[in-house]
Amino acid sequence: MNTLKELYEKYGQSPWIDNLSRAWIISGRVKELKESGIRGLTSNPTIFANAISNSNDYDNEYFSLIKTKDTKSAYWRMACDDVAAAADVLEEVYSSSEGTDGFVSIEVDPGLAHDTSGTIEAAQWLWDTIDRKNLMVKIPATLEGLPAITESLSRGISVNVTLIFSLRRYQQVMDAHIQGLHKARQQGHKLNEISSVASFFVSRVDTKLDPILEALGQNGQRLLGQTAVAQAQAAYLLHQERYRQSDWKELSGAGAQIQRPLWASTSTKNPNYSDLLYVESLIAPNTVNTMPEKTVLAFLDHGRMDNQVPNFAKNSQEVLQAVRELGIDMEKMTDELESEGVDSFSSSFKELLAALEKKRALA
Repeated sequence: MNTLKELYEKYGQSPWIDNLSRAWIISGRVKELKESGIRGLTSNPTIFANAISNSNDYDNEYFSLIKTKDTKSAYWRMACDDVAAAADVLEEVYSSSEGTDGFVSIEVDPGLAHDTSGTIEAAQWLWDTIDRKNLMVKIPATLEGLPAITESLSRGISVNVTLIFSLRRYQQVMDAHIQGLHKARQQGHKLNEISSVASFFVSRVDTKLDPILEALGQNGQRLLGQTAVAQAQAAYLLHQERYRQSDWKELSGAGAQIQRPLWASTSTKNPNYSDLLYVESLIAPNTVNTMPEKTVLAFLDHGRMDNQVPNFAKNSQEVLQAVRELGIDMEKMTDELESEGVDSFSSSFKELLAALEKKRALA
């Protein structure tokens, strides 16, 4: 048994991969990853921008599509085709896990991050167009995204809530999930067929905070590379607390699936840190870790496993308290990270469409 399979079977954490391309589907790479123990797949605007802009794999389909479609519509057709094909490969995992794994995620247009009604409409369109039970539609955890999460879940749409950076926002996301399932139940949907994960972004916290800590001298420097993990650990403890409450127990009794925390942005950006810092430190039951391919390969090669939950409370409390005592406003910082994340995905999407427009001009 390799480390990916052991991670799931012994420790209850599902390893997903954060990448998708047409080449992966054609070559059978998605199937290989599934057989190695990968149990889900996520995509985002940056991933699709890299896949489509930096290869010729989509050219034949694109040039055919633009005979009758505008550039953006052609993009969505190609992206939906990729996601549907990957979902078909992972359907076996979805079935064998009784609908708890085997998902492929696609994000709504990032330009809708502050548009509630537009997000709901886009989520419904993606759900209807791709038409796979093991699809998850990614909706950002902006203030405007929260009611869209609730409404989408209430319609029976499985949702991957993305761009969560703060503990405060994560609590709101869990509430939105539970409210959505209450509404779904009232509307007669089968709760066991509605899935959700909450993508809590990890490494970007250290990337943003470490320069601030470095400038604070010895007291700050001793905390380098620790805040991101500590905050994710605190999020897991909030998750455990929230899903013990009575409103959730009522839904669970009716067949509802818990919304699992998903650790996102788990590649190590700082070469001074372990390449598996954001994987090995966050092993916990009923969670997901979605890793880029490089991190997946590193974990297969030299990953070490242990249930880290017994350390979560002490470590997260000590680190976050020390950060606060240095005068760092974590809420302000994580608000900035959310804004930067939305802007980053939006920029990637605009760059992608611009690249496709250039190709269109050559047709």
